[in-house]
Amino acid sequence: MGKRRIPDLYRAPFPLYSIKVDSKTGLVITAGGGGASKTGIKNAVHFLDLQLVGEHQYNASLLHAHDTDTRATMNMAVGDGVIAAGQDGTCCLMTFKHCTQKGRGKAFAKDVGNSVQQGSARRRAGKGGKGGQDGSAASGDKSELKDETASVSVTALAEVQSDLNHQDPLQKVVRFSPDLSLLLTGGTDGHIRIWEFPSLKKKFDFKAHEGEIEDLDMGPGNKQLVTVGRDFACSVWSGSQLAMNLKWYETLPQMTEKTYRYMACSCFRFGKVEDQKAGLRLYTVQIPHKRDRKPPPCYLTKWDGKSFLPMLTAPCGTEVISSLAVSDSGTFLGLGTVTGSVAIYIAFSLQKLYYVQESHGIVVTDLAFLPDSLKSKNIKGNNETALLSVAVDSRCQVHAVPNRRSFPIWLVLFFCGLMVVGVILLLQYLFPGFI
Repeated sequence: MGKRRIPDLYRAPFPLYSIKVDSKTGLVITAGGGGASKTGIKNAVHFLDLQLVGEHQYNASLLHAHDTDTRATMNMAVGDGVIAAGQDGTCCLMTFKHCTQKGRGKAFAKDVGNSVQQGSARRRAGKGGKGGQDGSAASGDKSELKDETASVSVTALAEVQSDLNHQDPLQKVVRFSPDLSLLLTGGTDGHIRIWEFPSLKKKFDFKAHEGEIEDLDMGPGNKQLVTVGRDFACSVWSGSQLAMNLKWYETLPQMTEKTYRYMACSCFRFGKVEDQKAGLRLYTVQIPHKRDRKPPPCYLTKWDGKSFLPMLTAPCGTEVISSLAVSDSGTFLGLGTVTGSVAIYIAFSLQKLYYVQESHGIVVTDLAFLPDSLKSKNIKGNNETALLSVAVDSRCQVHAVPNRRSFPIWLVLFFCGLMVVGVILLLQYLFPGFI
């Protein structure tokens, strides 16, 4: 462990704020930009082709750059060929298609686009054409591709106003529900907004926290929604009704209530439990509310996904955590810090498995594990897991953990038997008549 240099997988011409991996095609999707300021820094979504070279090394090439004009993408959700991108106070939806011929993107977007356009048309008819009270702004009539290459085509579908902060509207987080029937957004106005997908009809709009929403996630069956805000609260909701507030500090009796707050970015994920198909775990990260000259540790907490009772809490270093990811299998947790470090933990025991200090040198903005399986190709290779990280330094890196050596159970039992026989023979030699 300690400081070591991780080679860059890709370097963008703008700060990177989000990264996702499409589980069907294996495309790596990164996004960011310089915003509306006239600095010459572009705003775009980049599609990368990830290739495994050797047993543990990776290479990435840019397939397509989708320009997002004057708005930087600060957060993203990807599901079934659709990207929901947080840009300022809006959530912009677009489809993407990995194709070999021009024009295939329009055909791909037809089904989803028709549904979005129908929902938008209904709102225009009833609300004077401006999206009405739900803040929806249809862009379905703009069905022409904004930009396209022979490799990836992108089609803009629609956008919704996801944050209504009067001073500086900003969407902080976006998620699809596990079954892709809902789109969930949260921003600086403290409201959770839930949209039916793909119609984009607003289902819920309620104030969940005082101040900014930092993260949210939804469990299977769309039954429980968990939200985190800057008001020290981590809340569980049933629909728009508050079910409970989580209290992690009760696992540490010496901890006072507002010494720590739930972390600012990507603070939890539901992860599948090993060997239990129906089991779920919720993971949260707590960071100190105030920084002292001698920094106190941050903490990881594992919760039961049904009762929402804390199961295990463990310290995870004194660097302030900025991002969290959970692998598809629920086996590994990825952590990024404000100082650019990247770590991988074992979810079961919350033990550190991998760590690179200041790998980026500046705040890690997002993390994504490579999918456990892909129909088209194997990109994990001979690695137990691989974690992608992006940061404000415009760099994208991959952190691979090689498969740990293991012995077959029969071989272990064979050696144990030999040891028992050896001990008996030794005792018989030293003490004749022992047997």
